Amino acid sequence: MGGVSRVAAVLLAGGQGSRMAADGQGGDKPLRLLAGRTLLDHAMARVAPQVGAMVLNANGDPTRFSGYGLEVIADGVADYPGPLAGVLAGMRWAAARGFSDVLSVPTDTPFLPHDLVARLGAAQRGAGVALACASSGGWTHPVVGLWPVALADALEAGLRAGMRKIDAWTGQVGVAYADYAVGDADPFFNVNRPEDLEEAAIFLARNRQESGR
Repeated sequence: MGGVSRVAAVLLAGGQGSRMAADGQGGDKPLRLLAGRTLLDHAMARVAPQVGAMVLNANGDPTRFSGYGLEVIADGVADYPGPLAGVLAGMRWAAARGFSDVLSVPTDTPFLPHDLVARLGAAQRGAGVALACASSGGWTHPVVGLWPVALADALEAGLRAGMRKIDAWTGQVGVAYADYAVGDADPFFNVNRPEDLEEAAIFLARNRQESGR
């Protein structure tokens, strides 16, 4: 395999979604609608052209995602230790299929850049470090990262020793950042609450009007 085909993506949907549940419609954020498509649809459309394969990390009943044509993998570490467990599950899945790296992205981020793999890879190589994550507007986004599958054993050891914060673990290993400009909307804008979904819909509608679509 060569080029982006050496990279697989893990779409992270393993969280509890408690803030989104505040409107009484449940906490399964990836299945919430934005402009007639689910948040998962938006994430898949952004990521698919950049990678050789995609897998969905989600806990609970996997059949709720049966219409997406994705294999669903649960955390391999018990008690919902956070997104690092989803990254690890993606690493294990990708390594078993011959991929060298995993792109991790959350499924509540509908405006993901179309050049994530290229930019993260360039940052990683340029800094000569193991990992690369995204940043924008003065904030880092450690859930959006490029991870060599060769680090899976080290990550699992960290998780089983109690590591939970992504940036704490990446800081130990060595991480570079691909920084993105913030235009009308942050490319890593994430939908945590019902009002965030409304804001994202307004942004999409405005862009469609400006582009004449």
